[in-house]
Amino acid sequence: MEYLSKDDKLLAHECKLWAEGFLFIGGVDEVGRGPLAGPVVAAAVVFPRDADIPAVNDSKKLTEKQRNELRDAILAVPGVRYAISEMSVEDIDRMNILQASRQAMRLAVRQIAEIDYLLVDGLPVPGFDMPNTPLVKGDARSASIAAASILAKVYRDELMIRLAETYPGYGFEHNMGYGTEAHMEALKSLGVCPQHRRSFAPVRDILDPPPEQLKLF
Repeated sequence: MEYLSKDDKLLAHECKLWAEGFLFIGGVDEVGRGPLAGPVVAAAVVFPRDADIPAVNDSKKLTEKQRNELRDAILAVPGVRYAISEMSVEDIDRMNILQASRQAMRLAVRQIAEIDYLLVDGLPVPGFDMPNTPLVKGDARSASIAAASILAKVYRDELMIRLAETYPGYGFEHNMGYGTEAHMEALKSLGVCPQHRRSFAPVRDILDPPPEQLKLF
C-alpha cells in the first residue's frame, strides 16, 4: 500500500489547518445524487495528524478493486474516525435530492463529535456546527474528502448489490441505480420497484406517462 507524503497536494488543506491549531480536520462527501434508484450516502473521515495516510484519490478515478483496497486501508489507519449515513428513497422524494444529500452529509458529520474544522466537497452546505470550507472537486483536492468519497462509494455499491437480490431484473448490481439503457428498458418492462425515486422524471414518467404531443403536419 502506498501512502501520501507530508507535502502531497492532497494534504495541503489539512496541513494548513493543523498548523493553525485545529486538531480534528474532517472531510465529508456524498455519492448517489444522480441514480434513479437507491439511497444517497455520505461519509465523513478524520485522519490523525501524524498518521500514515493511504494514497487516496477521487473515488470516480479508481477501479472497484482499488476502492475496496483503499477502503480497507483507510479503516485500518490507527486512530481514524469515520461515519457513514444514508437518506432513503422516501427521504429523497420528500425533501428533493439536493436537500437529502446535504442532510446525509450533516448526519455523517454529527456522528464524529471531535471534528473542529470541516472540509466539504462541492458548494457550501448550511447547517454545520463547526467552521468549514467548501471545496469544489474536493475529492481531488483533499485527502480527507477523497477518503470520505471512497467509503461512501464502496458502502453504496455494496448496498445496491444487495438490493439487486431483492429486486432482480433492473441490473442494480451493475448500474448501481443509474439510468443506463438496460435499466430504462427494465423499468418499462418490469415497472417501478420500491427502491426507485418517484420524484425523478424518468421514473415519474413511467408511473404517470405524459400525454402524447400532437403531431404537426
